[in-house]
Amino acid sequence: MSETFEREKVIDCMFDSVTSSILSELEDGPKQCSDLAKQVSISESEVLDRLSYLIKFDFIIKSSENDQCTLSANFEKLSTIIEEGGNFDDAIDGLEKMDSYLN
Repeated sequence: MSETFEREKVIDCMFDSVTSSILSELEDGPKQCSDLAKQVSISESEVLDRLSYLIKFDFIIKSSENDQCTLSANFEKLSTIIEEGGNFDDAIDGLEKMDSYLN
């Protein structure tokens, strides 16, 4: 039996102020963990810790090559969380939550 993700937990992860900054860095494509850590002024291990739930359910793809960690976002899958939230109010709540973090 495969594990399923909790929609609210994914939204909380996505709209955390640090995690949303990391996601915005990934908009242009895959980035090395070390570069992301520098951008948001935290350690590489904390980057991976903050993204662990999203990585677990393939919202963020983690790959390693030559001892270098690279992350990329599955934006199609991430966008379905808001679009398929069951009703429009959930989507609005998610957007309001994101807006409050950005402001």
